[in-house]
Amino acid sequence: MSNFEDELHSLALSEDGSFTAYSKEYDEHYHSTKDGALSESLYKHIIPAYKHVSDKNEVTVLDICYGLGFNTLATILYYQEHAPQMKLSIYSPELDADLVASLKDFTYPKEFEALREVVVSLSTTGRYEDDNLFVELFLGNAREYIKKFQNRFDIVYQDAFSPTVNPLLWTKEYFADIKNAIKEDGILTTYSIALKTRLALYENGFHVYLNKGENFRSATLASLRELSGYECVNMEHKIACNPDTKPLRDSQLL
Repeated sequence: MSNFEDELHSLALSEDGSFTAYSKEYDEHYHSTKDGALSESLYKHIIPAYKHVSDKNEVTVLDICYGLGFNTLATILYYQEHAPQMKLSIYSPELDADLVASLKDFTYPKEFEALREVVVSLSTTGRYEDDNLFVELFLGNAREYIKKFQNRFDIVYQDAFSPTVNPLLWTKEYFADIKNAIKEDGILTTYSIALKTRLALYENGFHVYLNKGENFRSATLASLRELSGYECVNMEHKIACNPDTKPLRDSQLL
C-alpha cells in the first residue's frame, strides 16, 4: 500500500517498524511510536482480551475508535490464527469519515496484506461480512453510537485519543454508557493508566487491573467481574493518597 498524507494527517514510523499517523487536529499520534503501532494493538488490547474470551464460540467487540484500523485488523488476524472457528463481530465508531476512506492507501504492516479485501470494503462501504466475521463502522459520534447497545460486548477496546485532547470519551458518564453496553463478564482494555480514567471506571463498578509486560509500557484492564492472573489496582489506596483527584465529568465539558 502506498503512503498517505493530507492536511490533517502525516505518516510516522514507530519503533516496531509499523507505520502510524500523526493527527494535526488532535496533536497526537494514533499509536505510541515507542511501543509501536502493531505491538501496542496486540499487547495492550488484542492478546489480554483474547485470553479472557478464548473459551467462547462467539465474540463481539466494541473498538473505540476505529482510527487507522489497527485494533480491528489485528484482532481479525489474531483470531484467524488462534480461533478460526470462532464467530467474530466488531463494531467501531469513527468521527473522521475522510480518514476511513483514505485507509485503502495506508502503509499497513505486511501482516495485514492478507486483509486487503477487508480494508477496501471498510474504507468504501463501512462494512465487511463473511461466514465467521462481521465488521461495522459507524461514521459519527461515538457517544451516541454506544447508547444503541445493551449487554452486547464481550470486549471493549478503549483506544480514543487521550483525555487531554478528547475528554468526552473518558468521562464518568461515558463509562456509564460503556457499562451498559458491555456484558457482565466482559473485559475493557485501554492504554491509559491515568488515575482519572481509572476512577471513572471504578466509580461505575469496574474492577481495575494493571496490564504489564516486557514488550510495552503498562496499560489498564477493567471488568465488572473480578479477573484472575492480573495485578489488581488498589483503588481505595489510590483515592486515599489522591483525595483531590476526581474523574472527568460531562458537566465540566458540555
